[in-house]
Amino acid sequence: MMKSKSVAVLGAGSWGTALALVLGDNGHDVRLWTHNPDQAVSINDTRENARYLPGAELPSSITAFSDLKQAIADVETIVFAVPTKAMREVAGKVEEVCDGPKTIVHVSKGIEPDTHLRISQILEQILSDRTMSSLVVLSGPSHAEEVVKRHPTTVTAASDNLQAAESVQDLFMNHHFRVYTNTDVIGVEIGAALKNIIALAAGITDGLGYGDNAKAALITRGLAEIARLGTTLGANPLTFSGLTGIGDLIVTCTSVHSRNWRAGNMLGKGKKLDEVLNEMGMVVEGVRTTKAAYQMALKHEVSMPIAQALHRVLFNDVDPKEAVDQLMSRMKTHEMEDLVNILGEQKETEGM
Repeated sequence: MMKSKSVAVLGAGSWGTALALVLGDNGHDVRLWTHNPDQAVSINDTRENARYLPGAELPSSITAFSDLKQAIADVETIVFAVPTKAMREVAGKVEEVCDGPKTIVHVSKGIEPDTHLRISQILEQILSDRTMSSLVVLSGPSHAEEVVKRHPTTVTAASDNLQAAESVQDLFMNHHFRVYTNTDVIGVEIGAALKNIIALAAGITDGLGYGDNAKAALITRGLAEIARLGTTLGANPLTFSGLTGIGDLIVTCTSVHSRNWRAGNMLGKGKKLDEVLNEMGMVVEGVRTTKAAYQMALKHEVSMPIAQALHRVLFNDVDPKEAVDQLMSRMKTHEMEDLVNILGEQKETEGM
Protein backbone atom coordinates (compact mmCIF):
# COMPACT_ATOMS: atom_id res chain seq x y z
CA MET A 1 0.00 0.00 0.00
CA MET A 2 1.20 3.51 -0.77
CA LYS A 3 2.29 5.96 1.93
CA SER A 4 -0.57 7.58 3.85
CA LYS A 5 -1.74 10.89 2.37
CA SER A 6 -4.11 13.63 3.40
CA VAL A 7 -7.23 13.99 1.24
CA ALA A 8 -10.23 16.30 1.41
CA VAL A 9 -13.53 14.99 0.02
CA LEU A 10 -15.94 17.84 -0.68
CA GLY A 11 -19.54 16.68 -0.48
CA ALA A 12 -20.93 14.35 2.18
CA GLY A 13 -23.62 12.79 0.05
CA SER A 14 -23.69 9.06 -0.66
CA TRP A 15 -20.90 9.01 -3.24
CA GLY A 16 -18.55 11.38 -1.42
CA THR A 17 -19.01 9.36 1.76
CA ALA A 18 -18.40 6.06 -0.03
CA LEU A 19 -15.18 7.35 -1.57
CA ALA A 20 -14.08 8.70 1.81
CA LEU A 21 -14.55 5.18 3.18
CA VAL A 22 -12.37 3.74 0.37
CA LEU A 23 -9.65 6.26 1.16
CA GLY A 24 -10.02 5.56 4.88
CA ASP A 25 -9.67 1.83 4.26
CA ASN A 26 -6.42 2.63 2.46
CA GLY A 27 -5.05 4.32 5.56
CA HIS A 28 -5.28 7.92 4.37
CA ASP A 29 -6.17 10.92 6.52
CA VAL A 30 -9.59 11.90 5.12
CA ARG A 31 -11.41 15.19 5.70
CA LEU A 32 -15.06 14.90 4.63
CA TRP A 33 -16.55 18.36 4.08
CA THR A 34 -20.24 19.18 4.27
CA HIS A 35 -21.94 22.58 4.16
CA ASN A 36 -24.21 21.38 6.98
CA PRO A 37 -22.61 21.76 10.47
CA ASP A 38 -25.17 19.43 12.06
CA GLN A 39 -24.29 16.69 9.58
CA ALA A 40 -20.58 17.07 10.36
CA VAL A 41 -21.23 16.73 14.09
CA SER A 42 -23.46 13.69 13.52
CA ILE A 43 -20.87 11.91 11.35
CA ASN A 44 -18.09 12.51 13.87
CA ASP A 45 -20.20 11.44 16.83
CA THR A 46 -21.84 8.34 15.33
CA ARG A 47 -19.28 7.26 12.66
CA GLU A 48 -22.19 7.05 10.22
CA ASN A 49 -23.78 9.21 7.51
CA ALA A 50 -27.31 8.45 8.65
CA ARG A 51 -29.06 10.43 5.93
CA TYR A 52 -27.33 9.06 2.86
CA LEU A 53 -25.73 5.73 3.86
CA PRO A 54 -27.41 4.47 7.03
CA GLY A 55 -25.74 1.46 8.59
CA ALA A 56 -22.34 1.97 6.95
CA GLU A 57 -19.68 2.35 9.67
CA LEU A 58 -17.03 4.94 8.80
CA PRO A 59 -13.42 4.35 9.92
CA SER A 60 -11.82 6.64 12.49
CA SER A 61 -9.47 8.00 9.81
CA ILE A 62 -12.41 10.05 8.43
CA THR A 63 -13.16 13.38 10.09
CA ALA A 64 -16.10 15.51 8.99
CA PHE A 65 -15.77 19.30 8.66
CA SER A 66 -18.19 22.09 7.89
CA ASP A 67 -15.41 24.71 7.64
CA LEU A 68 -14.00 24.48 4.10
CA LYS A 69 -10.71 26.21 4.89
CA GLN A 70 -9.99 23.77 7.70
CA ALA A 71 -11.03 20.80 5.56
CA ILE A 72 -8.54 21.53 2.77
CA ALA A 73 -5.68 22.93 4.88
CA ASP A 74 -2.42 21.10 4.11
CA VAL A 75 -4.08 18.29 2.12
CA GLU A 76 -2.40 16.93 -0.99
CA THR A 77 -5.57 16.02 -2.91
CA ILE A 78 -9.05 17.53 -3.09
CA VAL A 79 -11.92 15.36 -4.32
CA PHE A 80 -14.97 17.26 -5.62
CA ALA A 81 -18.04 15.11 -4.94
CA VAL A 82 -20.71 17.81 -5.09
CA PRO A 83 -23.59 17.94 -7.61
CA THR A 84 -22.96 19.61 -10.96
CA LYS A 85 -25.18 22.57 -10.07
CA ALA A 86 -23.02 23.29 -6.98
CA MET A 87 -19.66 22.87 -8.70
CA ARG A 88 -19.06 26.53 -9.57
CA GLU A 89 -19.96 27.77 -6.10
CA VAL A 90 -17.81 25.24 -4.24
CA ALA A 91 -14.88 25.62 -6.64
CA GLY A 92 -15.02 29.39 -6.18
CA LYS A 93 -14.85 28.98 -2.40
CA VAL A 94 -11.91 26.59 -2.72
CA GLU A 95 -10.09 29.12 -4.90
CA GLU A 96 -10.56 31.74 -2.20
CA VAL A 97 -9.18 29.72 0.72
CA CYS A 98 -6.78 27.17 -0.80
CA ASP A 99 -3.27 27.26 0.67
CA GLY A 100 -1.32 25.89 -2.30
CA PRO A 101 -1.51 23.73 -5.45
CA LYS A 102 -3.36 20.42 -5.05
CA THR A 103 -4.21 17.45 -7.17
CA ILE A 104 -7.88 17.98 -8.01
CA VAL A 105 -10.14 14.98 -8.55
CA HIS A 106 -13.78 15.26 -9.56
CA VAL A 107 -16.29 12.43 -9.37
CA SER A 108 -19.47 14.20 -10.52
CA LYS A 109 -21.39 13.20 -13.64
CA GLY A 110 -23.05 16.00 -15.54
CA ILE A 111 -22.86 18.76 -18.14
CA GLU A 112 -23.74 22.37 -17.41
CA PRO A 113 -26.80 23.59 -19.36
CA ASP A 114 -26.36 26.70 -21.53
CA THR A 115 -22.53 26.73 -21.28
CA HIS A 116 -22.32 23.04 -22.28
CA LEU A 117 -19.17 22.73 -20.19
CA ARG A 118 -18.02 19.42 -18.77
CA ILE A 119 -17.07 19.37 -15.07
CA SER A 120 -13.34 19.46 -15.79
CA GLN A 121 -13.85 22.55 -17.96
CA ILE A 122 -15.76 24.30 -15.16
CA LEU A 123 -12.96 23.54 -12.71
CA GLU A 124 -10.29 24.70 -15.15
CA GLN A 125 -12.23 27.92 -15.62
CA ILE A 126 -12.38 28.67 -11.89
CA LEU A 127 -9.29 27.15 -10.28
CA SER A 128 -5.95 28.87 -10.86
CA ASP A 129 -2.50 27.27 -11.10
CA ARG A 130 -1.86 28.23 -7.49
CA THR A 131 -4.79 25.98 -6.48
CA MET A 132 -4.71 23.15 -9.03
CA SER A 133 -1.53 21.33 -10.00
CA SER A 134 -3.32 18.62 -11.98
CA LEU A 135 -6.89 17.48 -12.71
CA VAL A 136 -8.20 13.91 -12.74
CA VAL A 137 -11.69 12.52 -13.42
CA LEU A 138 -12.70 9.42 -11.43
CA SER A 139 -15.70 7.68 -12.96
CA GLY A 140 -17.24 4.32 -13.73
CA PRO A 141 -20.05 1.86 -12.94
CA SER A 142 -20.33 2.32 -9.18
CA HIS A 143 -23.13 2.54 -6.64
CA ALA A 144 -22.23 4.00 -3.25
CA GLU A 145 -24.47 1.46 -1.53
CA GLU A 146 -22.28 -1.37 -2.84
CA VAL A 147 -18.93 0.39 -2.37
CA VAL A 148 -19.54 0.85 1.37
CA LYS A 149 -20.27 -2.88 1.62
CA ARG A 150 -16.87 -3.39 -0.03
CA HIS A 151 -18.36 -5.23 -2.97
CA PRO A 152 -16.06 -5.45 -6.03
CA THR A 153 -16.12 -2.15 -7.97
CA THR A 154 -14.10 -0.98 -10.95
CA VAL A 155 -13.66 2.61 -12.12
CA THR A 156 -11.41 4.73 -14.32
CA ALA A 157 -9.07 7.60 -13.46
CA ALA A 158 -8.78 9.86 -16.52
CA SER A 159 -6.46 12.79 -17.09
CA ASP A 160 -4.47 14.50 -19.82
CA ASN A 161 -1.57 13.92 -17.43
CA LEU A 162 -1.09 10.15 -17.20
CA GLN A 163 1.19 10.47 -14.18
CA ALA A 164 -1.56 12.33 -12.31
CA ALA A 165 -4.08 9.62 -13.26
CA GLU A 166 -1.71 6.96 -11.99
CA SER A 167 -1.24 8.79 -8.67
CA VAL A 168 -5.03 8.85 -8.18
CA GLN A 169 -5.15 5.19 -9.17
CA ASP A 170 -2.67 4.44 -6.36
CA LEU A 171 -4.62 6.61 -3.93
CA PHE A 172 -7.93 4.77 -4.33
CA MET A 173 -7.07 1.26 -5.45
CA ASN A 174 -7.44 -1.66 -3.08
CA HIS A 175 -8.66 -5.25 -3.03
CA HIS A 176 -12.32 -4.20 -3.46
CA PHE A 177 -11.95 -1.01 -5.48
CA ARG A 178 -10.02 -1.46 -8.74
CA VAL A 179 -8.95 1.59 -10.76
CA TYR A 180 -7.86 1.73 -14.40
CA THR A 181 -6.32 4.77 -16.11
CA ASN A 182 -7.31 6.58 -19.30
CA THR A 183 -6.23 9.77 -21.08
CA ASP A 184 -9.55 10.36 -22.89
CA VAL A 185 -11.05 12.90 -20.49
CA ILE A 186 -13.72 13.99 -22.99
CA GLY A 187 -14.96 10.46 -23.56
CA VAL A 188 -14.99 9.56 -19.87
CA GLU A 189 -16.92 12.69 -18.90
CA ILE A 190 -19.40 12.51 -21.78
CA GLY A 191 -20.12 8.83 -21.14
CA ALA A 192 -20.57 9.44 -17.41
CA ALA A 193 -22.93 12.36 -17.92
CA LEU A 194 -25.09 11.15 -20.79
CA LYS A 195 -25.74 7.68 -19.39
CA ASN A 196 -27.98 9.38 -16.82
CA ILE A 197 -30.28 10.48 -19.64
CA ILE A 198 -30.62 6.93 -20.90
CA ALA A 199 -31.18 5.69 -17.33
CA LEU A 200 -34.09 8.12 -16.92
CA ALA A 201 -35.57 6.80 -20.17
CA ALA A 202 -35.01 3.18 -19.10
CA GLY A 203 -36.80 3.91 -15.84
CA ILE A 204 -39.71 5.36 -17.78
CA THR A 205 -40.07 2.22 -19.91
CA ASP A 206 -40.01 0.07 -16.77
CA GLY A 207 -42.59 2.35 -15.16
CA LEU A 208 -44.79 1.93 -18.21
CA GLY A 209 -44.42 -1.85 -17.90
CA TYR A 210 -42.70 -2.28 -21.27
CA GLY A 211 -40.25 -4.93 -20.06
CA ASP A 212 -36.70 -5.95 -20.85
CA ASN A 213 -36.93 -5.81 -24.64
CA ALA A 214 -37.65 -2.09 -24.63
CA LYS A 215 -34.95 -1.43 -22.04
CA ALA A 216 -32.36 -3.37 -24.03
CA ALA A 217 -33.23 -1.32 -27.10
CA LEU A 218 -32.89 1.92 -25.14
CA ILE A 219 -29.50 0.94 -23.71
CA THR A 220 -28.15 -0.10 -27.09
CA ARG A 221 -29.47 2.88 -29.03
CA GLY A 222 -28.59 5.15 -26.12
CA LEU A 223 -24.96 4.08 -26.36
CA ALA A 224 -25.02 5.05 -30.05
CA GLU A 225 -26.32 8.53 -29.12
CA ILE A 226 -23.64 8.97 -26.46
CA ALA A 227 -20.92 7.92 -28.89
CA ARG A 228 -22.23 10.18 -31.66
CA LEU A 229 -22.07 13.28 -29.50
CA GLY A 230 -18.87 12.21 -27.78
CA THR A 231 -16.91 11.64 -30.97
CA THR A 232 -18.22 14.91 -32.39
CA LEU A 233 -16.67 16.61 -29.36
CA GLY A 234 -13.35 14.79 -29.84
CA ALA A 235 -13.68 11.63 -27.74
CA ASN A 236 -12.16 8.29 -28.67
CA PRO A 237 -15.05 5.97 -29.67
CA LEU A 238 -13.34 3.04 -27.93
CA THR A 239 -13.91 4.75 -24.57
CA PHE A 240 -17.64 4.14 -24.94
CA SER A 241 -17.11 0.38 -25.05
CA GLY A 242 -15.33 0.57 -21.68
CA LEU A 243 -16.17 1.12 -18.02
CA THR A 244 -17.35 4.72 -18.40
CA GLY A 245 -19.39 3.90 -21.48
CA ILE A 246 -21.29 0.64 -21.68
CA GLY A 247 -20.25 -0.34 -18.13
CA ASP A 248 -21.73 2.73 -16.47
CA LEU A 249 -24.72 2.61 -18.81
CA ILE A 250 -25.63 -0.95 -17.80
CA VAL A 251 -25.38 -0.39 -14.06
CA THR A 252 -27.31 2.89 -14.12
CA CYS A 253 -30.10 1.62 -16.36
CA THR A 254 -30.73 -1.65 -14.55
CA SER A 255 -30.30 -1.03 -10.83
CA VAL A 256 -32.76 0.13 -8.18
CA HIS A 257 -29.79 1.95 -6.59
CA SER A 258 -29.79 4.35 -9.56
CA ARG A 259 -31.44 7.69 -8.75
CA ASN A 260 -31.98 8.38 -12.43
CA TRP A 261 -33.65 5.02 -13.03
CA ARG A 262 -35.85 5.48 -9.96
CA ALA A 263 -36.85 8.98 -11.08
CA GLY A 264 -37.70 7.72 -14.56
CA ASN A 265 -39.66 4.83 -13.11
CA MET A 266 -41.85 7.25 -11.16
CA LEU A 267 -42.37 9.38 -14.28
CA GLY A 268 -43.42 6.27 -16.19
CA LYS A 269 -45.96 5.52 -13.48
CA GLY A 270 -47.58 8.90 -13.95
CA LYS A 271 -45.94 11.26 -11.48
CA LYS A 272 -44.95 14.78 -12.52
CA LEU A 273 -41.31 15.92 -12.51
CA ASP A 274 -41.64 18.29 -9.54
CA GLU A 275 -43.36 15.57 -7.53
CA VAL A 276 -40.62 13.07 -8.42
CA LEU A 277 -37.77 15.40 -7.46
CA ASN A 278 -39.42 16.29 -4.16
CA GLU A 279 -39.95 12.64 -3.34
CA MET A 280 -36.38 11.67 -4.28
CA GLY A 281 -34.85 14.21 -1.89
CA MET A 282 -31.51 13.89 -3.72
CA VAL A 283 -30.04 15.35 -6.90
CA VAL A 284 -31.07 13.60 -10.13
CA GLU A 285 -28.24 14.66 -12.46
CA GLY A 286 -29.94 13.34 -15.59
CA VAL A 287 -32.58 16.08 -15.52
CA ARG A 288 -30.11 18.97 -15.97
CA THR A 289 -27.96 16.87 -18.31
CA THR A 290 -30.97 16.21 -20.56
CA LYS A 291 -31.36 19.95 -21.04
CA ALA A 292 -27.66 20.32 -21.85
CA ALA A 293 -27.60 17.36 -24.23
CA TYR A 294 -30.69 18.61 -26.06
CA GLN A 295 -29.02 21.98 -26.58
CA MET A 296 -25.75 20.37 -27.69
CA ALA A 297 -27.51 18.06 -30.15
CA LEU A 298 -29.08 21.07 -31.85
CA LYS A 299 -25.84 23.07 -31.78
CA HIS A 300 -23.68 20.31 -33.26
CA GLU A 301 -26.44 18.84 -35.48
CA VAL A 302 -26.11 15.41 -33.86
CA SER A 303 -29.05 12.99 -33.94
CA MET A 304 -30.09 12.19 -30.36
CA PRO A 305 -33.72 11.03 -30.54
CA ILE A 306 -33.81 9.53 -27.03
CA ALA A 307 -32.46 12.70 -25.43
CA GLN A 308 -34.87 14.79 -27.47
CA ALA A 309 -37.84 12.61 -26.50
CA LEU A 310 -36.88 12.77 -22.83
CA HIS A 311 -36.51 16.55 -23.08
CA ARG A 312 -40.14 16.76 -24.25
CA VAL A 313 -41.26 14.64 -21.30
CA LEU A 314 -39.31 16.61 -18.70
CA PHE A 315 -39.76 20.16 -19.95
CA ASN A 316 -42.71 20.18 -22.35
CA ASP A 317 -45.07 17.99 -20.31
CA VAL A 318 -45.38 15.36 -23.05
CA ASP A 319 -46.90 12.09 -21.85
CA PRO A 320 -44.11 9.49 -21.32
CA LYS A 321 -46.03 6.76 -23.17
CA GLU A 322 -46.53 9.04 -26.15
CA ALA A 323 -42.83 9.89 -26.23
CA VAL A 324 -41.73 6.23 -26.06
CA ASP A 325 -44.24 5.18 -28.71
CA GLN A 326 -42.99 7.96 -31.01
CA LEU A 327 -39.42 6.70 -30.56
CA MET A 328 -40.49 3.20 -31.63
CA SER A 329 -42.20 4.51 -34.77
CA ARG A 330 -39.29 6.60 -36.07
CA MET A 331 -38.16 6.29 -39.68
CA LYS A 332 -36.38 3.05 -40.52
CA THR A 333 -32.60 3.10 -40.77
CA HIS A 334 -29.64 0.70 -40.87
CA GLU A 335 -28.09 -0.19 -37.52
CA MET A 336 -24.51 -0.26 -38.83
CA GLU A 337 -24.69 3.30 -40.15
CA ASP A 338 -24.02 4.61 -36.64
CA LEU A 339 -20.83 2.54 -36.24
CA VAL A 340 -19.57 3.53 -39.67
CA ASN A 341 -20.25 7.22 -39.02
CA ILE A 342 -18.65 7.18 -35.55
CA LEU A 343 -15.52 5.39 -36.70
CA GLY A 344 -15.36 7.61 -39.77
CA GLU A 345 -15.40 10.73 -37.60
CA GLN A 346 -12.59 9.29 -35.47
CA LYS A 347 -10.45 8.55 -38.54
CA GLU A 348 -10.98 12.09 -39.82
CA THR A 349 -9.93 13.47 -36.44
CA GLU A 350 -6.80 11.33 -36.34
CA GLY A 351 -5.90 12.44 -39.84
CA MET A 352 -6.08 16.17 -39.03
